Amino acid sequence: MLYIGVDLGTSAVKLLLMDENGAIRKIVSKEYLLYFPQPGWSEQNPEDWFEKSMEGIKELLSECGKSQVGGISFGGQMHGLVALDREDRVIRPAILWNDGRTGEETEYLNEVVGKDKLSSYTANIAFAGFTAPKILWMRKHEPEHFAKICKIMLPKDYLAYRLSGSFCTDVSDASGMLLLDVKNRCWSKEMLEICGITEEQLPKLYESYEVTGTLKPEVAEELGLSASVKVIAGAGDNAAAAVGTGTVGDGMCNISLGTSGTIFISSKNFGVDENNALHSFAHADGNYHLMGCMLSAASCNKWWNEEILNTKDFGAEQADIKNLGENNVFYLPYLMGERSPHNNPDARAMFIGMSMDTTREEMTQAVLEGVAFGLRDSLEVARSLGIKIERTKICGGGAKSPLWKKIIANIMNMKVDVIESEEGPALGGAMLAAVGCGEYPDVETIASKLVKVVDTVEPEAELVAKYEEKYQKFRRIYPVVKKLF
Repeated sequence: MLYIGVDLGTSAVKLLLMDENGAIRKIVSKEYLLYFPQPGWSEQNPEDWFEKSMEGIKELLSECGKSQVGGISFGGQMHGLVALDREDRVIRPAILWNDGRTGEETEYLNEVVGKDKLSSYTANIAFAGFTAPKILWMRKHEPEHFAKICKIMLPKDYLAYRLSGSFCTDVSDASGMLLLDVKNRCWSKEMLEICGITEEQLPKLYESYEVTGTLKPEVAEELGLSASVKVIAGAGDNAAAAVGTGTVGDGMCNISLGTSGTIFISSKNFGVDENNALHSFAHADGNYHLMGCMLSAASCNKWWNEEILNTKDFGAEQADIKNLGENNVFYLPYLMGERSPHNNPDARAMFIGMSMDTTREEMTQAVLEGVAFGLRDSLEVARSLGIKIERTKICGGGAKSPLWKKIIANIMNMKVDVIESEEGPALGGAMLAAVGCGEYPDVETIASKLVKVVDTVEPEAELVAKYEEKYQKFRRIYPVVKKLF
């Protein structure tokens, strides 16, 4: 059988075709536009997601036996607000995960409702990117739109709705809405009341590997597929990427260097850190996970190269970087504000420490190191909980850089395992589809059979010591400059 994994990302949708043995038959990517109508705002047109996904699926299946396709599932950008009216029309452009307009709403939730209450209701506190603050923003600033809301959904679930007609979501993606009682895997009645919405406006909850429906007959006909092809709930992009890297079960770690950056720690047990600096979410394997998320990771390197250096040859810019651990230039990676652990949508990126002899290579190196230092901030929170992590998997576009992997291994002082396929959420989606269709009994089984480590980047004691000194300097910069934002 064949299984389709859909990674509905921020800049493009990536579609992957996998057979029952885990072999990747084909990958297709289709880009769509991202809109910034005001500084700090970030929006997309949900119709673009559907149109480009349909185009991509047709191209993906152009050379295979379509009768062999058993199921389709998803990994998707989290937290986005998609609102539909009674006629299933999109009311306004989707407000995305990296949108920073909800500062007042986030402050209201954390300071007036209170972090303790939020944590007791949802296991998390409010971050500007989460869905609940977006709903409050819409209620205050666009009351005419808010009054029309019939369905509230997340980006990947809009795509699933268009494909199957099933109004549903999964618990991993729903965890990032600040509407879910994560521990008990149900909607929080208290949060619905705070946001002024009803449970009828929210999708039905599923585990990530559960079947939610089948393709609509008209969609199946257009794609040349059987209407019996199963649609499986899928997961938020980070949970889906964790499935794709085998970060399931207890005590496993994955670092994702995508547009955003995450450090993801899987756990059999539910847990919350004292200051809610890390997100405590349900996992796609039926368990839980802790996650630190920075809003700009590989996007920092993309911005630096394409917008500032005016080049797309990222490898060439890294080729002459040799003096690791000795750079005196520091970079704060907060292009779109920051989530973990600072929770500050007003934070901004900056370079510090330049002199007359600072080189282009040192600036590029600072960007790579700044992202790694930012991820370590979240790792330190996990370590404060007594969690001991000695190695991590890695995925995302940034993971294709050997230099960046070496920097991360030494800044984190962890072994970095490189897996055979670094396809992240798209592969995780295909694996969830295979589980949903009964090809494998559970997520842990398919991960153990299909995910293969092909290389390990080891930390070097001398370099670890150098980077430890640099990290201690890095972590002192943000508290000093915070008031400038």
